[in-house]
Amino acid sequence: MKFRTEIEIAPLAEGLEHDAKIFALGSCFAENISERLAKAKFSVTTNPFGVLFNPLSIANAIERLDATRAFAVCDIEAGRENFFSFDAHSSLDGKSQTEAFANLNRVVAQGSKALAEADWVILTFGTAWVYEHEGRVVANCHKQPASQFSRRRLSVAEIIERYDTLFEGVLRDKKVLFTVSPVRHIGDGLQENSVSKAILRLAVEELVAKHENAHYFPSYEILIDDLRDYRYYGEDLAHPSKVAVDYVWERFCEAILLPKAQELLPRIAQIVAAAEHRPFNPEGEEHKAFCRKMLAKAETMHDIDFSLERSIFERYL
Repeated sequence: MKFRTEIEIAPLAEGLEHDAKIFALGSCFAENISERLAKAKFSVTTNPFGVLFNPLSIANAIERLDATRAFAVCDIEAGRENFFSFDAHSSLDGKSQTEAFANLNRVVAQGSKALAEADWVILTFGTAWVYEHEGRVVANCHKQPASQFSRRRLSVAEIIERYDTLFEGVLRDKKVLFTVSPVRHIGDGLQENSVSKAILRLAVEELVAKHENAHYFPSYEILIDDLRDYRYYGEDLAHPSKVAVDYVWERFCEAILLPKAQELLPRIAQIVAAAEHRPFNPEGEEHKAFCRKMLAKAETMHDIDFSLERSIFERYL
């Protein structure tokens, strides 16, 4: 008997290898996958401006980074105890206007370089609901009074039009992988969340059909239709549990990584885990022999950056 409706995902013909550079933008689910990519020794840059939830804020970030357009002083807002930008997460706030200005423009410089060098761009849409301040969509409301914002829902056509422009420009020569976040935006309301996710899926479906370099990975469907149980969500009943994210990662590897990259994963994981392990007797000969063994294994994978792990093993020799 079958108790689950597992999703069949056709592997990408031109999948992801370890020599590729990855740039990821979007919701916190994008960060979950990026963390696993980084731990698997892929070169990945994630969310220079912090978590971004809606497609327009993600597009705004891409355009700013593509143009290396620095923040101006007039872009910095004054809060009660900090200074911030409506285009970035609170992690980039400053205690002074100067500090916020420096934080924001530092990540513009770093993110612009990463985007320009990226072979792959992974975009994760979280919600079609947006908040506008003085007629402009914001990435983060920074806990400012609700009276300052108006709320509306993006249309499928609006999203497609915005991204068609990006595919004609900065995304033209990149491999673009879209995902829709399975995180449930309960604060929007369950019915509103369902409509929002449907809009995002339709927009992505159209974009993938129109652009040969665009692909879709069904993280949303894996949670909603495959796992389909509250035990795969965290205590807030909105975010996927670690088990769920682990399962999505497994399916991601099967579909997106080329066979050679998949074969390397357990060998990489062994070396990373060994470096993270706290030895019982770090000065003992047994642990030194173990470190030499791990260094030898790392040496067999010339294309993988084990500089951190090597420094840890060598410290004990």
